Amino acid sequence: MASLRGKLTYTQIIMLSFLCIILIGALLLCLPISTKSREWTPFVDCLFTATSATCVTGLVVFDTYTHWSGFGQVVIILLIQIGGLGVMTCIAMIALLLRRRINLGERRLLMQSAGSMQIGGIVRLMRRIILCTAICEGLGFLILSCVFCPKFGLGTGLWYALFHSISAFCNAGFDLMGRYGEFSSLAGSIFAFNPIVNLTIIFLIVVGGMGFLIWGDIFHHRIHFKDYRLHSKIVLVTTGVLIFAGTVLFFIFENNYSLKGLTFGQKLLASLFQSVTPRTAGFNTVNLSAMSGSATLLIMILMFIGGSPGSTAGGIKTTTFFVLMLGALTAARRYGSITVFKRKLDGHSVIQASSVAALYITCVSVAFMVISALEPYSFNEIMFECISAIGTVGLSKGITPMLSSGSHIALIILMYAGRIGGLSLMLILAENRRNIPVERPTEKILIG
Repeated sequence: MASLRGKLTYTQIIMLSFLCIILIGALLLCLPISTKSREWTPFVDCLFTATSATCVTGLVVFDTYTHWSGFGQVVIILLIQIGGLGVMTCIAMIALLLRRRINLGERRLLMQSAGSMQIGGIVRLMRRIILCTAICEGLGFLILSCVFCPKFGLGTGLWYALFHSISAFCNAGFDLMGRYGEFSSLAGSIFAFNPIVNLTIIFLIVVGGMGFLIWGDIFHHRIHFKDYRLHSKIVLVTTGVLIFAGTVLFFIFENNYSLKGLTFGQKLLASLFQSVTPRTAGFNTVNLSAMSGSATLLIMILMFIGGSPGSTAGGIKTTTFFVLMLGALTAARRYGSITVFKRKLDGHSVIQASSVAALYITCVSVAFMVISALEPYSFNEIMFECISAIGTVGLSKGITPMLSSGSHIALIILMYAGRIGGLSLMLILAENRRNIPVERPTEKILIG
């Protein structure tokens, strides 16, 4: 590890560790023991599935229940858990269990992997992350067991509860509801409008997508919001606004479309679920192919924004969206600086937010053009697929299994880039570049 760190940057080590886990997972899924038919699965399809699981996306070329055996499902859920927590966090967990001392270099890796802003107390943060993950997933497991066990029997019910609890908390979107219809997610199951299942999965998605740093503030300051760090305040406010606005808008847009024929309570629950799941979980309780154009655009916007930094979620992140919106408002009012919650925001944050958004838009645009050249599907279907991939969401209009290998590779790259994160990708491009200390003349240009 020491020699490796001497040649590679911390960001590169994290990226390579994810790549290694994906390749190991793909090789395991290729084996006949991983499928119910006991046949070899094509490597590209296994690579797609392993990438989707490790990058906690949820896009699939095979239905998880009907194609993969118990062994294959165990491989997938392990990839989801490792990908959700982060490879470095899982390594730290093993080191802590073995009571091995974590050196300074490893602490820097953990800091970057967890999205922490300081190296001090990083080991303590790792312990909290592992403990909180175990508590949340355990709580979800217990609640879901009470619903699944009476329906499927003790053994199958416990496995379903564990699988869906981990998948929801890690914002992965993989499910085992294919027994009610392939690729149906919760929409085709008897649990589509079960309030216990819906609310439990919503809770796990939101908690997993808030970010590990938020847990520390909540743990220390409880309900005293004014004592939270600026980062936590922005995340919580933005998350709350997006969930509320998404629920209301989906209810209005889909009242006569995918929600038609449901009771008011079912419509409200389905709207809340569809508002939360694009951030970036991939479950769905309504038929996405039956959605109106307005709701489709709404879901794509929510998928593009995603969750929060240092979490199991993807997307450009809530803080990036908040800074972009606030920056635009500040520029329109011609204020000199951005002020929020009585704090002046670092000017470099606006540049970073703009860069991340521009990078994501560029990646989606390139992938969209490539897939459009290879496939006969509509603009909405392909764009929905691309944003879902880079946002590590997993929602689909149903075209994923029908795409060619070339399109699958394009989506694999998007999922990998989305899990690594826009800021990390920019660091890769910027690292090991010589900075020439030359001050160039300043000149203005017209904007807008």
